[in-house]
Amino acid sequence: MQLILFIGIQATGKSSFYRERFADTHLRLNLDMLRTRRREALLFEACLKGKVNVVIDNTNATREDRLRYIPPAAAAGFTVVGYFFQARLEDALRRNAGRGGAAQIPEAGIRAMSRRLELPDPAEGFDELYFVSLDDQGRFQVEAWRS
Repeated sequence: MQLILFIGIQATGKSSFYRERFADTHLRLNLDMLRTRRREALLFEACLKGKVNVVIDNTNATREDRLRYIPPAAAAGFTVVGYFFQARLEDALRRNAGRGGAAQIPEAGIRAMSRRLELPDPAEGFDELYFVSLDDQGRFQVEAWRS
């Protein structure tokens, strides 16, 4: 069983990465879809009890944000894997500008999240931690975390 936490500001490719790598094997929990932390918590608890592989596709920007998931998943016997998405603000703003309708996030929101973003640390309880970036062709590049 696996808990995967995505970490990064909006418009860095987290949801696309999920669709490309985990859509067939992991349930996706996302506040954009669920709308409230209560709904998210209920579904997360059900995933833990049901031993369902799960991806938390939120910004998870701070250590505090990540603590709501890591200790309960570890206690339930899950392997905890983190993916940190490269956070070049200018690139995220450019990608966001290309989104349409409700998918486009106010620029101020992305800038505020960028200021809050804290690098993950293996000591938070991650069993595995990776760095994700996009190459010039828009393909995901995944590297093992280097402290």
